[in-house]
Amino acid sequence: MPPRPAVHRWDGIAVEKVTEMISRKVVTGGGQMLAQVYLKRGAHIPLHSHASEQMTYVLQGALRCRVGSDEIVVRAGEVLHIPAGRRHQAEALADTFELDVFSPVRDDWLEPSAPQPPAPEPPARRE
Repeated sequence: MPPRPAVHRWDGIAVEKVTEMISRKVVTGGGQMLAQVYLKRGAHIPLHSHASEQMTYVLQGALRCRVGSDEIVVRAGEVLHIPAGRRHQAEALADTFELDVFSPVRDDWLEPSAPQPPAPEPPARRE
């Protein structure tokens, strides 16, 4: 049976404080992840890479990003595509609100306390 559709309300999702300067809310599906990310001016995301393709849509503010050897400033209304496996980093040039889409899901962003599907019932014991 295919998965059922689900509606998620951003205001019903707890904010995860990543650092004093960065917080986020995350929604995941079977093969992709959507995150609202809030960065205070001066926040720095260190150089890293991951197996997920990433799209970063800046809704407010601006980010200075380094992807490989390219330096790119992404402003409100712009989307940055970061191919899977590319090393990148970012700095918030202003208080910034952005949406990140990752495919596949970034396992390192999943909460260990996130609800898990119920475990299967153990087989009945024979007496």
